[in-house]
Amino acid sequence: MGRLSAFARRDLLTAWSYRAAFLSDAFNLVFQIAMFYFLGKMVDPATLPQYGSRPTTYLEFASVGIVLGAFMGLGMGKTSTALRQEQLAGTLESLLMTPVRPWVIQLGLASYDLIYVPLRTGLFLGALALILDVRFLWSGIPAALMILLAFIPFVWGLGMIGAAAILTFKRGGGLVGIVAAAISITSGAYFPLSLFPDWLRTLAESNPVGLAFEGTRQALLGGATIPDVIGQVGVILLWAVGSLAVGQLAGSIALARERRRGTLITY
Repeated sequence: MGRLSAFARRDLLTAWSYRAAFLSDAFNLVFQIAMFYFLGKMVDPATLPQYGSRPTTYLEFASVGIVLGAFMGLGMGKTSTALRQEQLAGTLESLLMTPVRPWVIQLGLASYDLIYVPLRTGLFLGALALILDVRFLWSGIPAALMILLAFIPFVWGLGMIGAAAILTFKRGGGLVGIVAAAISITSGAYFPLSLFPDWLRTLAESNPVGLAFEGTRQALLGGATIPDVIGQVGVILLWAVGSLAVGQLAGSIALARERRRGTLITY
C-alpha cells in the first residue's frame, strides 16, 4: 500500500501542475451530459427496456453505460498508456529494477485514476440526479457494487494484455482505446440490445461486458438485489479469472522477451 500511495501521490502532483486539465475534464463532463440529454429527445421511449416495471428515460439508460465505459477506459487504456509514458520518459527500466513486482507497478501506474475516476463518476451521477432529475434506486447500490467488483478484474486483465502489446510493438495505445470503445458500444452501453442484429445481440447477452451493463441497470434502475444478480456476477468472475491469467502470462512473456533482446526502453 505504501508503494501504491507513492505512485498515486506522484501522479496527483503531476496532474495538479497542469490545472487546466481539470477544467477541460469538467467541461467534457458537462458536454457529455448535454449531448446525451438532447440525444434522448430523439429516442422513442417505447424502444427502451423497463427495469423494475417502471419506464426508463434514455439518459438513465445511457448514464450507466457512461459510468462503466469510464472504468473500461481506465482498465484497458491507462495501464498500457502509463507504461508507454514511462518508456518515453526513460523511467521504465528504473521502475523495473526496484524491488517491486511488475503487477504492483502496473497497478501503481493506475492508482491515481482508481481514486479520481470514481470521484468523477460520483459527481457525474450527482449532477444528473440534481439537474436533470435522473432517478437511481439506492436499494440497488449493493448489487451494482458487487457487479463492479467482479467487472474490474476482468477489465484489468484486458489492460495487462494491452500493456504486453505496448511492450512488444511499442505503439498501439490508440488501438487499445478503440477496442475499449468498440466493446462498450457493441455490448449495449448506449443503445438497447433490442436494436441490434440477432447475432450481435446474442454475443452481447453472453459476454461479461454486456452482463455487467445489464446487471448494473437492473440494480440502479430496477432496484435488483444481490440475489437477483448473483448469476451474472458468477459468470463475470469466471471471465475475470481467465482474463487475469492470460494478461499475467502475456505480460511475463513480453517483459522477458524485451529484457532478453535489450529493447525494454526502446521506443
